[in-house]
Amino acid sequence: MTAPIPRSFHSCPPTLILTAHGSVDPRSAAVTHAVAGRIRRLRPWLDVRAAFLEKTEPALDEVLAQTHDATVVPFLLADAYHARVDIPAVIDGLGRRVRTADVLGEDPALLAVARLRLAEAGVSPHDDRLGVIVVAVGSSRAAANAKTSTVATALSDGTRWAGAQVAFATGPHANLAETAVELRRSGARRLVILPWFLAHGRITDRVADFAAREDISMAEPLGSHNLVAATVLDRFDEVAGARAAA
Repeated sequence: MTAPIPRSFHSCPPTLILTAHGSVDPRSAAVTHAVAGRIRRLRPWLDVRAAFLEKTEPALDEVLAQTHDATVVPFLLADAYHARVDIPAVIDGLGRRVRTADVLGEDPALLAVARLRLAEAGVSPHDDRLGVIVVAVGSSRAAANAKTSTVATALSDGTRWAGAQVAFATGPHANLAETAVELRRSGARRLVILPWFLAHGRITDRVADFAAREDISMAEPLGSHNLVAATVLDRFDEVAGARAAA
């Protein structure tokens, strides 16, 4: 059911700029545009635009230059370099104030999508011989890695799995191979990788190559889903609510 259009939006609809990092892999941008499309269907009165920090067009600074009442919502999972440095640098270069929402983070809605991806890969919550590796992008920021590490615990809650751990595919703490060994030593007889990524790209391809070599099955990334779109809207609404209360 479509929500009623807020009275204040009739004359000047705000703009939601869904801002991804960008990639040479077209699959990445395709997911960003697909989620933007879902947001438009959920909130048809919003001006929803996709933008990218690098390697993909349109660039964030170009989209910002075309808008006057915009909120940038990072299409990012971790509160790390891209959210804390790259996006603010683009906004600072614009020379005017732009509202910025929080990253998507470890939202319960995204965890629900992750469970769906595991189920699609044939994973049962009752498999006590299974080890789940949640593979994510690593960061030099310890706080970001610590938050990401909570995903495995949240996903395994209520299951009978032999274990679940987060492994980082990149960054100073990359440990995918070590995590696989550790889970097997702890009693897991079968492993599955869940990519804690929004879309496929070069990193997930490298993870898939590792999985094939190690005879590990691999689920799909979060991808385009209404719960992903709803999480983006939650971040947008948090900013809108704070603005209204100010």
